[in-house]
Amino acid sequence: MEVKEGEVYRHFKGKFYYVICVGMDSETKERTVVYRHLDNSGNICIRSEKMFLEEIPERPDNVTGQKYRFERIDNLAEYNCEK
Repeated sequence: MEVKEGEVYRHFKGKFYYVICVGMDSETKERTVVYRHLDNSGNICIRSEKMFLEEIPERPDNVTGQKYRFERIDNLAEYNCEK
């Protein structure tokens, strides 16, 4: 599984993020994801793709019931969310 640029993902805590691009760490050669919060802050973050897509254990703050840390959203209208 790979992260797709230009797509919206939902974090297991419920917030939405837009993937700007996928790059490569120049030292480790690990794929990294550059993404932007789709809230009023618009903060830009970077995380390794491995961590972005990692499976998460059962935890009380998993308000979405997701299996993975971030999951791609196909129908933004369903969540009243825009890119």
